[in-house]
Formats: sequence, C-alpha cells, structure tokens
Amino acid sequence: MESRVAKFSIGQVVKHRIFPFRGVIFDVDPVFANTEEWWNSIPEEIRPRKDQPFYHLLAENESSAYVAYVSEQNLVPDETGEPVGHPQTAVLFDEFNDGHYHLRSQVGH
Repeated sequence: MESRVAKFSIGQVVKHRIFPFRGVIFDVDPVFANTEEWWNSIPEEIRPRKDQPFYHLLAENESSAYVAYVSEQNLVPDETGEPVGHPQTAVLFDEFNDGHYHLRSQVGH
C-alpha cells in the first residue's frame, strides 16, 4: 500500500464532509491503522479507501465531544475560524490563532 503526503496538518480545524461534526487534528496516520473490526463496521457503500491518510481528531458535534478517526477523503477545512469546544484541546494545544491550534512543546501526564 502506497501512502501519500497528508493534505491536512496537526492543529488544523476540519469538518466532516458528510456528518455534522468538526474537530482539531492531533495525529495523522499515513494510511489506515485501525482494526479490521472498526473498518468492517462502516457500511460498505460509504467505506473509505485504506491507502490514504487517516486523522485523529478531538471532535465535537451539537451534543458531545469525542475522539474521531477519519479518512482524508471525508474531511474538508473548517472555515468558521472558531475554536473547537473539546475539553482536551487545552491538554494538547496552547494557542489558537487564525483557525489553527499550536501544539504544546511538551505534553505531560
């Protein structure tokens, strides 16, 4: 499986192309790196390809905050300029400027 250069970066705020949630990227896998069980739980007609970057997001929707794992093909930049309301953003990031978070230099326990 050949990997590609990631289109989005750590600290960037993005939203899902189909589902109503947005989040900040905190990690990137160059290709799919989750379980086959997770992969097979996605309905086949909307299942993304494995040969693309997958992003770990501190995500939020109208009712909750959670961690999401999303393929590049299902993400678009969030153009609101608003910070993400996930409570863990302050643990991983120290600033929010111009729609982008700055990763802390050290993340402690």
